[in-house]
Amino acid sequence: MTFAPEPLDPDDDRPPYEQVASSLGAAIRTRRIGPGEKLPSHKALTEMYGFARATIQRALRDLEDEGLVVSRKGSGVFVRNRTERPAGLRPYVEQAFSSSAVTIDFAGFSSETLHGALQEPMDKIRVGRLTPTSITVRILVPDMTVPQAAPVRREDCGDDERLRARMHDIMVGYARSIRDSMSELSHLGLVPETRVEVRVHSGTQFFKLYVVNQEDAFFGYYPIKPNKVVAQGEAIEIFDLVGKDTVLFHHSVNDNESSSGTQQVEQARMWFDSVWETIARGYDLDGH
Repeated sequence: MTFAPEPLDPDDDRPPYEQVASSLGAAIRTRRIGPGEKLPSHKALTEMYGFARATIQRALRDLEDEGLVVSRKGSGVFVRNRTERPAGLRPYVEQAFSSSAVTIDFAGFSSETLHGALQEPMDKIRVGRLTPTSITVRILVPDMTVPQAAPVRREDCGDDERLRARMHDIMVGYARSIRDSMSELSHLGLVPETRVEVRVHSGTQFFKLYVVNQEDAFFGYYPIKPNKVVAQGEAIEIFDLVGKDTVLFHHSVNDNESSSGTQQVEQARMWFDSVWETIARGYDLDGH
């Protein structure tokens, strides 16, 4: 394998090990270094990047912690073969923004995690380090004007309009923030075309799904847990859908059309489009 890293950004103020980890991670996610392939040696990476061996070792440890590579004693460091693994969303979202046309489809209970994952790439667009020409975000969430399986009162598992109103406000808040941030990028002339669309459906969302640039899918479950929240000035014991720290499993398209990862991404895209185009209804974030 001949691997030539992309030049590092001289204006990048991150520690050297983070820059190296980001560069190698991007090469792995874009399959310039394929599943099962061996990474260059520590010595070769030191020469490629111009950093000390300790910096390279720290970067590789970070990649191993992220689940992208595995170290085999006496053999070297290899890209993991499996595409189904717990994964962090943020690095893949940031890498997606290196493409000219960025697409992100999200189905879940609220878009809080997506909102957080978008902050760093949007900051990099603002300073000119990322330059996509179009960004399209589709957000699919439950209709909180109708009763849901959760959140419900803990005492009797009963529906409570106050809980639904609270969740509605959370959903709208994050979705509006995403829309407004994207609109700002367009208005400032940083991204020629941006579009954020929200649709709702009547079913309870027991899992979260992200499809990034039609090539990577992330799937995780919302466990039901006891919680205590304040809704309309009153503390209420509830059974809640908890998703902020949900483990996400990553599936990626690769050269083998029959691979599990490719089929998982294709099915995720099919499921999202089927709901989006049939039972989902358009939602106006401004309530007009």
